[in-house]
Amino acid sequence: MQYQVQTPDEYIKAIPEERQPIMRALRKVIKDNLPKGFSEEINYGMIGYVIPHSLYPDGYHCDPKLPLPFMNIASQKNFIAIYHSGIYADQELMNWFVNEYPKHVKTKLDMGKSCIRFKKIDQIPLKLIGELASKMTAQEWIFLYESRIKKK
Repeated sequence: MQYQVQTPDEYIKAIPEERQPIMRALRKVIKDNLPKGFSEEINYGMIGYVIPHSLYPDGYHCDPKLPLPFMNIASQKNFIAIYHSGIYADQELMNWFVNEYPKHVKTKLDMGKSCIRFKKIDQIPLKLIGELASKMTAQEWIFLYESRIKKK
């Protein structure tokens, strides 16, 4: 779901009350582990972690007015979602995450191309999400992103 908010704090206040603590925890673990160079903002109606135009002036190729997206967290209708562009673009990172996930959570991994869905909010592996957030620097993401869009 998209919320009409301007800041991450407003986003958390707008979501259902029972999801606010886990979204605060996700936000904290991501911010504590994300390498320098990423900015937190509302991106696509979710809490987003992006490469700002000051670091990557070209912006997102789909809409250059937008900063380059990297990671988002969202409270969707039936689940909490973590969107991670690096997992989508880097098979090695994807393999690492898929292999690590069962070491942290007993439930089956529910994942799309870049979306990790958690229907049970008490089973979100915060430590693993923090590790995932730390795995790619802003410069590595820019390099990988550019290499992927040039192939198209």
